Amino acid sequence: MTPLYYAISAIMLSWHWLFTQIGLDPEGGASWALSIIGLTLVIRILLIPLFVKQIKSSRNMQLIQPKVKELQKKYGHDRERLAQETMKLYKDTGTNPFASCLPLLLQMPIFFALFRLLDQAAKNGTAHGLLTEELARKFGASEIFGVFPISESFWQARVWGAEPDGAVMVLALILVLAMTATTFTTQRQLMSKNMPADALSGPYAQQQKMLLYVLPVAFGLGGVAFPIGVLLYWTTSNLWTMGQQFYVIRNNPAPGTPAFQAKVDRDRAKAERKGLLVAEPEAPAVKEKPRAATRQQPKKQTRQQRRQGGTRPPGSAQAKPNQKNPSKGEES
Repeated sequence: MTPLYYAISAIMLSWHWLFTQIGLDPEGGASWALSIIGLTLVIRILLIPLFVKQIKSSRNMQLIQPKVKELQKKYGHDRERLAQETMKLYKDTGTNPFASCLPLLLQMPIFFALFRLLDQAAKNGTAHGLLTEELARKFGASEIFGVFPISESFWQARVWGAEPDGAVMVLALILVLAMTATTFTTQRQLMSKNMPADALSGPYAQQQKMLLYVLPVAFGLGGVAFPIGVLLYWTTSNLWTMGQQFYVIRNNPAPGTPAFQAKVDRDRAKAERKGLLVAEPEAPAVKEKPRAATRQQPKKQTRQQRRQGGTRPPGSAQAKPNQKNPSKGEES
């Protein structure tokens, strides 16, 4: 832990010096609390490359789920062959199933180092890293607004303890709930917006669902023993993760997800507002020409009917009367 003590104390003391230069009390809890928040921001900025890998790995895991299901159907009876083919698929697609946990795993040592640094500074005045004994004492005894000791936890300030402190319990409880809610919201945002329908079933989906509920509960139960300074670190880190993930999902969503469709709709609406997308004109309705009335063919008449000048059916040609040639009549 010694290298982490030096790294953490160096970053915190740099922020602490900066805040004291702008007028904050060097022994006050505000300067030390803001130093912890500054430490969180520096750590998260340094973890951005790993976060990019995490996003790519999560996206690849989502996209290859249909292929994983095919392998399960094909080699479900042979677990060893299934494991080999699955690992081969991960290798061919450049997918690391453990990359999604890297930012969390790398933050845990920093989290525990900060916990020990603050806890031992408060209890024994023990100096670690670049902290001197005087700075360690000031750090451990600092109080936010002169009311909330930065080294106190919900459990230490319990009302049934030797020195109950209701104000510390309320603040610690608020931070624990905020830490739990941000953890849940971050995981829920990933599953509901940036996972295709095919990835919502199978082992990977079950893993994500387990993390959705297990992590918030674990942090919530453990949070009652964390000092307020450590809760500030973890809550700030969760807020960073939630905002960073929201930005990535909104601007670079995985294909075939609700977030991707939402981005397509936003881009189309934006293009229409700027006049870059011209709506296609509707094709004019083709008017059908009126059909000519069907001519009724005259019915064939017998010779007797023609002699008698019988009535022709409607639509038949009118029979012309026999006209005698006057000249021939006179001659006859």
